[in-house]
Amino acid sequence: MFAAGALALLVALALALARAILGPTVFDRLQAANTVGTVAMLMLAVIGFLTGRPEFLDLALVYGLLNVVGTIAVLKFFRYGDLGEPGEPADEAGRRP
Repeated sequence: MFAAGALALLVALALALARAILGPTVFDRLQAANTVGTVAMLMLAVIGFLTGRPEFLDLALVYGLLNVVGTIAVLKFFRYGDLGEPGEPADEAGRRP
């Protein structure tokens, strides 16, 4: 059962990589990169259970959290042009000078 799940995750990973390469916009590529991170997290959990080491689930959860934080950072960079300084004031639209 877990082997079939791992195979399905590999197919999803191949499709996400194809989308990352062929994506027409930056946001399509970013979504594909986020999908690759999510599939890698799931794959790490499945491989951990296949090898009898369920503590890999902890590593998968940490990787998933890093994936979310990284995606938010990249989206903020594309919206504002930088990651911002903590002391910079923002205008009414939320943009930094």
